[in-house]
Amino acid sequence: MPPESLHSNATLVLIDMQQGMNEPRLGRRNNPDAERRLLQLLSAWRASQRPVVHVRHISRTPGSVFWPGQPGCEFQPAFAPLEHEHVVEKNVPDAFAASGLERWLHARGIRQLVIGGVITNNSVEATARAAGCLGFDVRVAADACYTFDQTGLDGRLWRAEDVHALSLSNLAMDYAQVCDVAQLLQSI
Repeated sequence: MPPESLHSNATLVLIDMQQGMNEPRLGRRNNPDAERRLLQLLSAWRASQRPVVHVRHISRTPGSVFWPGQPGCEFQPAFAPLEHEHVVEKNVPDAFAASGLERWLHARGIRQLVIGGVITNNSVEATARAAGCLGFDVRVAADACYTFDQTGLDGRLWRAEDVHALSLSNLAMDYAQVCDVAQLLQSI
């Protein structure tokens, strides 16, 4: 069953779709179809003339794949913003922290957000949690997100599939409605 219809100004928030996400040193990831599904959403949003926000991570850690001026900071070509689409730069996982995003959304009367991108358990989760806490109606496109294998504090390796599933479960408890791209496309 699709989620209820989305408002005409429901905003697609693309998190960190940057070239650095393809860096092999980030490790093994889940959901190899995430980009294809995210492009389906982006195409539908653009066709419906709904707002799109592109979030870019700019690292404060030297050597990061997102260090300023490095190719990893640039958007992946398929996800390059159009001239009229809003770009937010952040230095922490939460796209709302010190970025002006909340003000930009409120100034346009936007209350619904659809979030996709990377990393599920980092920037996607932090941004969706903040949006939910700020009172936005949030949907996370589960199949348009991905993450990487993670090593826990005890040294245990957690597979990306498990990390992704737990992160989405955390969001579904209090912060967002978790759905898939097909459901979202039906609700436009």
